[in-house]
Amino acid sequence: MTGPAAAARASILESLRPPPVLQGPVRIGDLDDQLLTPVGRRPPLAWFIAFGVTSTAALLGIVLILYTIATGIGVWGNNIPVAWAFDIINFVFWVGIGHAGTLISAILLLFRARWRNSISRFAEAMTIFAVICATLFPLIHVGRPWLAFWLAPYPNQRGMWPNFRSPLLWDVFAVNTYFLISLLFWYIGLIPDLASLRDRTPPGARRFVYSVLSLGWRAASSHWHHYERAYLVIAGLATGLVLSVHSVVSFDFAVSLVPGWHMTIFPPYFVAGAVFAGFAMVVMAMVVVRSTMHLEHLITAYHLDMMNRVILACSCLMGYAYLLEGFTAWYSMNPSIHHTFRQYIGGTYGLAGWITIVCNVVIPQLLWLRWFRRNIAGMVFVSLAVTVGMWFERFVIIVSSLHQDFLSSSWHVYRPTLVDYGILLGSFGLFFSLVLLFARVLPVIATTEMKMVLPGAQPRSGKGER
Repeated sequence: MTGPAAAARASILESLRPPPVLQGPVRIGDLDDQLLTPVGRRPPLAWFIAFGVTSTAALLGIVLILYTIATGIGVWGNNIPVAWAFDIINFVFWVGIGHAGTLISAILLLFRARWRNSISRFAEAMTIFAVICATLFPLIHVGRPWLAFWLAPYPNQRGMWPNFRSPLLWDVFAVNTYFLISLLFWYIGLIPDLASLRDRTPPGARRFVYSVLSLGWRAASSHWHHYERAYLVIAGLATGLVLSVHSVVSFDFAVSLVPGWHMTIFPPYFVAGAVFAGFAMVVMAMVVVRSTMHLEHLITAYHLDMMNRVILACSCLMGYAYLLEGFTAWYSMNPSIHHTFRQYIGGTYGLAGWITIVCNVVIPQLLWLRWFRRNIAGMVFVSLAVTVGMWFERFVIIVSSLHQDFLSSSWHVYRPTLVDYGILLGSFGLFFSLVLLFARVLPVIATTEMKMVLPGAQPRSGKGER
């Protein structure tokens, strides 16, 4: 085929070819300098201002947690029947935030999606920090966190043994396993970069720390062989945890008899919501990191576009789940479920229900437009709306389902206190403080994985990397 027809065919094939993962010429030496050099430099003034704000919020949360422990959970707005309130809302919210990192790192690694390489390290770190924030709330929810070791199954003179038939205990094991596997996966990926930092750091305490953490890495062929095998094995384990952990969290609700909770859709519904909220948080954080650390050629519009497509797909799944909840309430012909569903959209907390629907279903539909998927202001607006909407979704599920029990004599309106709001603010402060510290102490992008997508690194790199 020659002439205009061949040119037209070539043009069509070129338009179908995925865009390059990186923008502009990137060399291996320049990549190491840009990603590893900031680790040893003094942070700019803007970083200190941001860290001052977030650490102040975190300190406020810690003070209020200590006040709660000293005084009792009566300082919260919890009541009967709303015994689960902000503490469990925040727990489910933060566990969900941590799902995006494992999805980006593990599942996309197994599918060989090379666009993940620029964002995997940061998403993995956010997973660790989100789970740390999540584990705080069950501890303070029990009222006596110093007795939390009673949940551990070990022989003791008190004759107590955990009730393994309770999904609340399943949570303990599921979240702890998820945290350990995510931490191990993150650390294994860090080893080559820690060795590079060791070789670039002058003798001293920091070099000693890097030497210990790098585990004697010398980039030998045997080292790479074991590294890649371990990375794939942990990725396989983490892939199952992405689906299982939030499914187990949903069992806290689904195995109960509370109207609005006793539904079989909750496990996939919670998993989709976790990925939804996690990707929204990753987008917001990566936009800031991309601009402040001048990484536009490594974290390109293509990466942000792909993450926004995942958010859009999850939004459609959330809309389907909301419709299915309404259909189940109608089809069951159960008056208790009818009443609970009407409370979601028109009861005492009906405003929270509409905020959930608008933020999680309506606003993300803007991402069908390419401008919103690639415009910084547009994607931040959508991601912020999703974060707000997913928190209110947990509020609706927990508070709206509990505040009107089976008996009308047990009905009670829940009103959060200033302590509730302060601890919520403190959890966000702790999360972003850890994110800021990570951005200055360790490379935010894995240099070894980025070198795999450089031009000429792969046999078919001339045909475009996916």
